[in-house]
Amino acid sequence: MEVSVDRALCYGSAECAHRAPDVFAFEDGYGVVRPAAVRAVGDPRIREAVLEAAEKCPSQAIALREPAAGPGERTGGPGERDVARAPE
Repeated sequence: MEVSVDRALCYGSAECAHRAPDVFAFEDGYGVVRPAAVRAVGDPRIREAVLEAAEKCPSQAIALREPAAGPGERTGGPGERDVARAPE
């Protein structure tokens, strides 16, 4: 899972850092993704915390993307999908 925070949307509630501190930090008034977060998201407990952080983010600034599957791998759908955003 790829995790990112859109600084243009983030208004600094720090919900992400409180809910998933292994993946998010709060720096300069904004939520940021920690550099080693890619490996941490492989842990099911951390993944669940990241999903909750994205869902509860008041500014909806967290984007989560599942990478496209390689040859012979299956996914829930074609290509990448946004798992953090509700339909607008």
